[in-house]
Amino acid sequence: MTEMKSETRDSIRIDWDAPIKMDDGVILRADVFRPIAEGKYPVVLSYGPYAKGLSFQEGYKGNWARLTKAAPEVLAGSSNKYQNWELVDPEKWVPDGYVCVRVDSRGAGRSPGYLDVWSPRETEDLYQCIEWAGTQPWSSGNVGINGISYYAMNQWTVGALKPPHLAALCIWEGSSDYYRELCRHGGILCDFLHSWHPRQVASVQHGVGEHGAKSVVTGEPVAGPDTLPESELARNCADSPGEARERRLHDDYYASRTAAFEAIEAPLLSAANWGGMGLHTRGNFEGYLRAGSKQKWLEAHGDTHFTHFYSYYGETLQKRFFGHFLKGEDTGWDKQPRVSLNVRHPHEKFVLRGESEWPLKRTQWTKYFLQPEGLALSPQEPAAAASLAYETTANGLTFRTPPMPESLEITGPVAAKLWMSSQTTDADIFLALRLFDPDGKEITFIGSNDPRVPIGLGWLRASQRKRDAQKSLPYRPWHTHDEEWPLTPGVPVELDIEIWPTSIVVPPGYRLALTVRGKDYEVDGSDIALPNAPYPMKGVGPFLHIDPNDRPPDIFATQNTLHFGAGKQPYVLLPIIPPP
Repeated sequence: MTEMKSETRDSIRIDWDAPIKMDDGVILRADVFRPIAEGKYPVVLSYGPYAKGLSFQEGYKGNWARLTKAAPEVLAGSSNKYQNWELVDPEKWVPDGYVCVRVDSRGAGRSPGYLDVWSPRETEDLYQCIEWAGTQPWSSGNVGINGISYYAMNQWTVGALKPPHLAALCIWEGSSDYYRELCRHGGILCDFLHSWHPRQVASVQHGVGEHGAKSVVTGEPVAGPDTLPESELARNCADSPGEARERRLHDDYYASRTAAFEAIEAPLLSAANWGGMGLHTRGNFEGYLRAGSKQKWLEAHGDTHFTHFYSYYGETLQKRFFGHFLKGEDTGWDKQPRVSLNVRHPHEKFVLRGESEWPLKRTQWTKYFLQPEGLALSPQEPAAAASLAYETTANGLTFRTPPMPESLEITGPVAAKLWMSSQTTDADIFLALRLFDPDGKEITFIGSNDPRVPIGLGWLRASQRKRDAQKSLPYRPWHTHDEEWPLTPGVPVELDIEIWPTSIVVPPGYRLALTVRGKDYEVDGSDIALPNAPYPMKGVGPFLHIDPNDRPPDIFATQNTLHFGAGKQPYVLLPIIPPP
């Protein structure tokens, strides 16, 4: 039996396992960290499945080591006892006059119930948790939500329900489209759910109990006081990876896990990662653009998806935002540019720049054509008709620009248009926008989930090339993914392929390149094998597309042909930003 326990330690009042009763009678459990002084304080809340009692240091050893090396300021001014994966440190926020509330989502950690990630039931639970937090004796009535990834993604959906006490949303690297950005990139099944769910969700499902980790602070099992048999755990958990595997096309299941963005009214800060291809880039741009909020801001940065959430840079940004909207303080937020871009240069150099819109109005949308002669990439349209074949199990075709005579900035959404045929009835197209130095060495970047990512990635299953004409833009095609159009072997089809938003300043002497492949991008085939890494790191991290049932070899392990002809010359549309 779970009971709330209260104590004062490290100058914080803590309620462990505070009960929050849902409308169906299920009682969720939350840890509440609040100032010692009596009063009413604004609340920073989170709701998710990673177990509020599992310490960052124990549950994610490798990432904690990377974080503290990249942002050593995390260690200052905190005992770090209460660090929890992808959430704020109470020791950094409670002294500033906030209450931090961490809720274990239904069926996860210390909360009982049926575990169904990103489900409409979870969104309703989060709504009720916000209203609970907004009406407690220690609450000012202003509730903000903050957190990375999972704790960001469900902010879009609950924001659309407009909880009365919701005052602000800080959506840090949060995917916003369950089909296009998490389950099926371009219609191709992503392996992420298959690897993530057992590792980070099922491992802390409520009822794992004594078979799981214990809190380093309370000594209690992080996944509930009871230890349930495997059969009962299975009955209490949806097969989310299986649902994505079986549901090839966009349907009501995916739609129910995607927000009605236009209904969002709360002020929001949407923070994207240029290196988050696979989960942590597109959603923050698309959600920002589509949200109905009159007060909304966009930020983009680099590095891992946890570094800048915890760094001085990120913490300061968040506190200025929440100080303004939760406390009514003069934090200077009224002067904050609506768009803040850390423009990326090679070798992890970033230059912060304020803008007023996205995409940038001054963008020079420029077609760089793929050249069949010499595999070049240039603004000149080729005249000759040609075709180039490549094996889909090999490295594909790479088209390179000449060395740049001067710096070239590319910042914005990217799109490619290709004419492609297959030997079979389908083809999976993988695109990688890449950078090479004057010596021909590829320059990669620290990404959200892999330390060596290219400039940008795009995917499309050719049979799902159907576009929505109203939602499509020249620089961001929109595929409906609601029906399949099989290919006729050997007959080319026109493909519009989205490459997720990116930023890079290409220095003089460097080359830009586009690789067209039939499988996932890899840097050099090697796994750099970081300590305690839970998955291989070859260039795309856990965002692989390798399920043999979704990609049967007799269909996809074959030969594709890229076609060039009059009026049908393949190109990539680049968002070139002119120098000031």
